[in-house]
Amino acid sequence: MGVTRLKRKDRRNKTVSRVEVQFLKLGTNVELGTRSKMKASNQIVKNDAILNQLAAEAK
Repeated sequence: MGVTRLKRKDRRNKTVSRVEVQFLKLGTNVELGTRSKMKASNQIVKNDAILNQLAAEAK
């Protein structure tokens, strides 16, 4: 079977749904509760720790 091209509307729906899923996955860290706990190896957690340390030294 040959590969069929998606029509523009279907291509857009595919892209939008992929972006929505990505947004929802990232949004789980914003909510309060057990799922909001980020891993210690996460780059955001590392950056926050460094910024907090620099802020404490600046005082």
